[in-house]
Amino acid sequence: MTTRYVSLLGLGFGDCGKGLFTDFLSLHWQAHTVVRFNGGAQAGHNVVLPDGRHHTFSQFGAATFQPGVATVLAQPVVVHPTALHFEHRALQQAGVHDALERLQIDARCRVTTPFHQAAGRLREWAEGHGSCGVGVGETVRQALAAPELALHYGDLTDTAGARHKLEALRRRLHAEFATHAPAHDAALQELALLADAQAAHHWLAAAQAVTRQVPPQSRDAIAARIARPGTVLFEGAQGVLLDEWRGFHPHTSWSTVSTAAVEAVLAELGLRAPVQHLGVLRSYLTRHGAGPLPTADAALDGIAEPHNPDAGWQGAFRRGQPDALLLRYALDAVGPLDGLVASHLDVFERVAALRWCSGYRLAAGEQLAALPLSATPDLAHQAKLTQVLKQAQPVYDGTALSTPQAWIERVEALSGQPVRWASCGATHAAVRSLAPC
Repeated sequence: MTTRYVSLLGLGFGDCGKGLFTDFLSLHWQAHTVVRFNGGAQAGHNVVLPDGRHHTFSQFGAATFQPGVATVLAQPVVVHPTALHFEHRALQQAGVHDALERLQIDARCRVTTPFHQAAGRLREWAEGHGSCGVGVGETVRQALAAPELALHYGDLTDTAGARHKLEALRRRLHAEFATHAPAHDAALQELALLADAQAAHHWLAAAQAVTRQVPPQSRDAIAARIARPGTVLFEGAQGVLLDEWRGFHPHTSWSTVSTAAVEAVLAELGLRAPVQHLGVLRSYLTRHGAGPLPTADAALDGIAEPHNPDAGWQGAFRRGQPDALLLRYALDAVGPLDGLVASHLDVFERVAALRWCSGYRLAAGEQLAALPLSATPDLAHQAKLTQVLKQAQPVYDGTALSTPQAWIERVEALSGQPVRWASCGATHAAVRSLAPC
């Protein structure tokens, strides 16, 4: 028996249904492992079961409701140990009691600490580019700026070494923010944490409670798990339109969403095998908080979104009409796909029709039919695209989309890819096969 590798890669700004389809495909193919291969604890994937149970999966794979399915947090995922503890407790309340026993974490994964979280929040108050407030971006930023202070999951078992790194990081971040932190109460609380010489000791004790339950795993152990015969699902952390290099700078994440990123994880583990890459998209566009969304439409705001509130660090949850330019750009950026899966096609039970954006009108009257993809990663190019999107006015086709089939035909014609599965509901029971896979 061979191993089937399948990836689920979001083609929007997130919230496209990766959790739903990870849950569904784990059942459909009886997957034994879900691999988180990018991002960190900011990636919230909602799964609702037919019996009504719900969980927002942040670090555990979104198939964890299914008995026996393991989660691997692979390098370069950013791990938040204490958040894992709280997520495990939430899963226990939802009837899953062995999630930690089914979890493996690569010892090389970088670790988010309260100091990263505090610094990330202070930076967001100062710059306002958008944040989940979890500290993932700050973890990556600091690891690049001071590699010698980067804390890895395997380091947590060395109390003295981990405490040394934590203290050096705390002092570094406190020095950076002490003189120009915002002067409101919430910011002062975060700054007080960075000034607390005892904080590292207390947090390390809590983090080590997790490492005792989930010991760091070697590269070889991770490779052995992923190489087991059966199906392995690679669950992307966010959509490619938030990608660190291909998203619209600076309103991006600090991780990469692409077919190449999945294949790089396998190659680094010494596993060379084909991967079936599936692009995931929602029937209409959504995004949280800051950043451009040219087809944003208040007429869609009445669509219920029970698991994506407007409050919190992510900001208001916005809805937009389908956008051919962003979809074509996402397809170009993500890499070669083997098909699409689509969620929220029950939207046509809530709105009479969706409008299909086929172009943009810019401020000077110029018409734009496509967004250029740079040959190599170039943040200056991405920043220019951001400005284009912020001034763009959507140009809609005369024919609206009023049925799931009309939407599917339009997407397939644009992408050249079959929609292999589609969902007209919130649970895996609502997923229907449309094309052989």
